[in-house]
Amino acid sequence: MRSALVVSFACAWLLLLQLAGASHVVYDEFFEAEAATAKVPPSIVNPQLRTGYHFHPPKNWINDPNAPMYYKGWYHFFYQYNPKGAVWNNIVWAHSVSRDLINWVALPTALRPSIPSDRYGCWSGSATVLPDGTPVIMYTGINHPDINYQVQNVAYPRNKSDPLLREWVKPSHMNPIIVPERDINVTQFRDPTTAWRAAADGQWRLLIGSATDGGSRGAAYVYRSRDFRRWTRVRRPLHSAPATGMWECPDFYPVSSDDDGRRRRVGLETSVPSGPRVKHVLKNSLDLRRYDYYTVGTYHRRAERYVPDDPAGDGDGERRVRYDYGNFYASKTFYDPAKRRRILWGWANESDTAADDVAKGWAGIQAIPRTVWLDPSGKQLLQWPIEEVEALRGKAVTLGKTIIKAGHHVKVTGIQTAQADVEVSFEVSPSALAGAERLDPALADDAERLCGVKRADVKGGVGPFGLWVLASANLKERTAVFFRVFKAAAGSSNKHVVLMCTDPTKSSLNPNLYRPTFAGFVDTDISNGKISLRTLIDRSVVESFGAGGKTCILSRVYPSLAIGNKAHLYVFNNGRADVKVSRLIAWEMKKPVMNGAKI
Repeated sequence: MRSALVVSFACAWLLLLQLAGASHVVYDEFFEAEAATAKVPPSIVNPQLRTGYHFHPPKNWINDPNAPMYYKGWYHFFYQYNPKGAVWNNIVWAHSVSRDLINWVALPTALRPSIPSDRYGCWSGSATVLPDGTPVIMYTGINHPDINYQVQNVAYPRNKSDPLLREWVKPSHMNPIIVPERDINVTQFRDPTTAWRAAADGQWRLLIGSATDGGSRGAAYVYRSRDFRRWTRVRRPLHSAPATGMWECPDFYPVSSDDDGRRRRVGLETSVPSGPRVKHVLKNSLDLRRYDYYTVGTYHRRAERYVPDDPAGDGDGERRVRYDYGNFYASKTFYDPAKRRRILWGWANESDTAADDVAKGWAGIQAIPRTVWLDPSGKQLLQWPIEEVEALRGKAVTLGKTIIKAGHHVKVTGIQTAQADVEVSFEVSPSALAGAERLDPALADDAERLCGVKRADVKGGVGPFGLWVLASANLKERTAVFFRVFKAAAGSSNKHVVLMCTDPTKSSLNPNLYRPTFAGFVDTDISNGKISLRTLIDRSVVESFGAGGKTCILSRVYPSLAIGNKAHLYVFNNGRADVKVSRLIAWEMKKPVMNGAKI
């Protein structure tokens, strides 16, 4: 029985890698899970490593966010969930509701395999609210036991007057509602988007992720319907790109940089067309690379084509823009009519071993919901934690106008920092910028590789400078979140290049942890010497926002020493030039209600 369990876990993990986009690495020791589980370090199963204010169920495995929406005063969140264990298997749609996107109550399972067209799996999907107020879920089902045959299904609330939407039905006369045509690979046809409706012709449209050219070229297909029941595919994809592989979890929505007059950014309902002040975002989760990327461009409704503003945005290198340059995947946005904003959800998998997950009994969290809007430059999105997170702030400490000398660090004291929200503004002098190191042309298009070479302990000219979080008293454990400024490579028109990096290579003394450096370039003008950082620390997750949300990085870490009240916070500077902290404020974060009950 025990050996059979190990094989079952191994098979589930392999399926996860193939289908769910769950991990950045294959754990060789997983195939010895029985023995490895017994050797899991005690700190890994310490409940103080369980995140406090990031969304999670009470136990077990979670992955993709599904069908977030606002309905009759409640925020609804569905997600892929294994009710039987902490590995990917037995997936159902779990369901939670909230008044504020921070405090959550668990509801009964919304969807589970129950009809012929989803008998072998209920995969990811989205929600659309029809003009009469009826919410509809469209999701991918598997209808064949031997092949991964993917079809699209629809579900409706049994009682739409129930604001909690506790029961969902799958009309047998309608499902499957969309099936793959002969020219589509039936194993690469999934994850329908929220639908939008064009005022000009009254037709509904949605996207389904796929791939062409033998699976090498990612694609998003448009399906149209007049009644939300009969759907017809547009022959050509809305957009596609070579050498990207299957496009999972596509998302497509309008954005602008407008505000409401009170400096609050305005989100757009999904059906708003492209126009003089409106762009569209096409996002895809790359099945081959396991990260989310997006482009900003124009949607041409009549031609059913999307054209990125930057034609090179679909290619490799620094011009491929990501929501998050860390552990963040299968994301989904929705329009919040209550506050006129667009909100982004994203899944963060674990970076410990599968044996660790089995031992601790849980795996996976969701990133903090983020408000997203278009940067005034029009080149990229800006992201920021939803304002409701600030309600969790408790005791605060400040550090102002402090010079961090070259090679020095300063400890931030007065609060408990294992669960904290930190905002800090840095300044470097013009003379310091003049002493920035030259960027190696061989690394100029690969931020992650650059960070791997120029880590937090590698001294530079301007930087690395930033925060050591979840640090032990003796600094044997610490996770670095930092900036590093370079002079642009020869021949470039830019004066300086700013790198933002999270370096968890010294985050834990525990063995067998995946500790990659994560990094992205920050598209900001640092000629005035100023740059800001916000970092959300939550026990085993470090989620950071650079330069007002231009670059975001989420990383999972598992300290063995820096746990609970033994976790510390520092500002550090490993550059040759002094750096000024013009302002730092850090708050202890309270724990919200997190799925502890069902109603």
